[in-house]
Amino acid sequence: MKNIGLILMAVVVFFTAAAQTPTDAGFKLVLPEHRGQLSWSAEGFKIVQYSAKPEGREIGIRGKDQSGRLTFLGFLFLVPEQAPLTSAKCRDGAVESVKKGDPKLKIETVEKASPDRPSIAMTRYAAQGSDGKTVYSVHGFVAIDDICGDLEVYSNTPITADDGVVQKIFASYRFDPNYSPQFDSALLYAQTLYQARMYKAAAPMFEVALVKLKENPSMAAKMMRDTKTATWDGVWDVRKRPEGQEFVRESNC
Repeated sequence: MKNIGLILMAVVVFFTAAAQTPTDAGFKLVLPEHRGQLSWSAEGFKIVQYSAKPEGREIGIRGKDQSGRLTFLGFLFLVPEQAPLTSAKCRDGAVESVKKGDPKLKIETVEKASPDRPSIAMTRYAAQGSDGKTVYSVHGFVAIDDICGDLEVYSNTPITADDGVVQKIFASYRFDPNYSPQFDSALLYAQTLYQARMYKAAAPMFEVALVKLKENPSMAAKMMRDTKTATWDGVWDVRKRPEGQEFVRESNC
């Protein structure tokens, strides 16, 4: 079991050093063990936050534009208890939750159909944020079977789905239900949990990533070639830190 712990720690160090270089154009969300990829383009935006839930159920990212005026918040998540889902059904569930907090809230909805992919169920509303200021929000939901994607673009100034930047983002918004998760997606999910100090939840996701790495010999060879001694030096360095010791202890490695 100690060898497994070392391997998992090596993956942690490798990923921290070599991955996580967000682009300023293309973004995607993938769950580690479920088919489907949510993607969109947002030129000039940078990722500022990742989030994930245990057991591969949900992943999210937040990004901001250079001016700080616009923020996007994207989620891909499983709702097996409500299957089979449609985009409208996923949207209506989210709208119901929002209205519980403000029953008088006016929410505009529209659905954009597509012949070759799931439709996009849109919402637009203005609500009071936690700081008391008005937040203007545009959402797009896509769903099929037991999986749903939610992309929100919001601002402290009025926006609509027809605004230039917002329109371009949602024009690029796609969900591919046939996409199979790869090593990099599983690794990102595991690292997100690890960075949130959810070590017990992170360990099995790292193991999922290692299985996918084994299925991809060329990626495995590149990982070993690029990291070499530096990675293992990093492993021992991380193991000396409190968070490294806690990870090994909680993951039973």
